[in-house]
Amino acid sequence: MIFRGTDTTALLTEWVMAELVLNPEAQRRLQTELDSAAATIGTCALADSYVARLPYLQAVVKETLRLHPPGPLLSWARLSTSDVHLSNGMVVPAHTTAMVNMWAITHDPTVWSDPLVFKPDRFLEADVDVRGGDLRLAPFGAGRRVCPGKNLGLVTVARWVAELAYRFEWVAEPEHPVDLSEVLKLSCEMKHPLRAKAVPRN
Repeated sequence: MIFRGTDTTALLTEWVMAELVLNPEAQRRLQTELDSAAATIGTCALADSYVARLPYLQAVVKETLRLHPPGPLLSWARLSTSDVHLSNGMVVPAHTTAMVNMWAITHDPTVWSDPLVFKPDRFLEADVDVRGGDLRLAPFGAGRRVCPGKNLGLVTVARWVAELAYRFEWVAEPEHPVDLSEVLKLSCEMKHPLRAKAVPRN
């Protein structure tokens, strides 16, 4: 449980930063929101209470969770006690262990428009509860067995991303371009870890 909490939080942060490097317009828009929040509270430090209320930051985190769910095969494994006939004609035989493939759901064009495109705005247009209330994007599971660390994980990632984007501009290293290839281990990791340049912002 401790491994899953630290590993997935770090991986999600890495995926967010990779997407921001590849999408400089999204990075600038996020920095504008962060600058505005810092100016409002009159400090160079971003308070947790403000970070949680920044809509574009939250949209960036949600869109990254959609594109790169840290746990693509959710551990809501269930054992069918009898044959289950699905609406598409398929049958899950009795005594079969079934798991939820969140990666497939979040990349399904019948569920999400342009599923392979990084578009945080989709979460500004329609608020989606990623804590288990909307099964189109439930990276922490749902129901009684939902991840107990979901709120801490979301707050931690949002805070880290806010600080990283507020203090630095992130640009690709020409000799090490960002590669979004995935490798599935216990979690969904970047096949080639992110390498980027952090340029201090004024």
